[in-house]
Amino acid sequence: MKKIIMILAALAVVAGVATAAPKEKVEKKIVTVVFTTDLDCHHCAQKVLNTIPYEKGVKEVTPDVPTKTVTVSFDAAKNSVEALTKAFTSIKVKVFKAEEKK
Repeated sequence: MKKIIMILAALAVVAGVATAAPKEKVEKKIVTVVFTTDLDCHHCAQKVLNTIPYEKGVKEVTPDVPTKTVTVSFDAAKNSVEALTKAFTSIKVKVFKAEEKK
């Protein structure tokens, strides 16, 4: 009797694993946005580099002090331009314009 119960339990586990639907891979959409900001010194650029890369989904951050821009590449499924704008505001960096780079 114990053998029959063990065999049925093993079959139930195998059947459960076999019929489990595989998870679909979500395709990552990496978006690159150029933010026009009020960066005016390397200290401000360092504040950006110490904060923005740690936002969810951010892959790359490149501040450019002479042109007062910050280029950010991020996963669109994990973050948005609005959320990144709030992150800039939290470190007291004003964002005047954000445009997607193609």
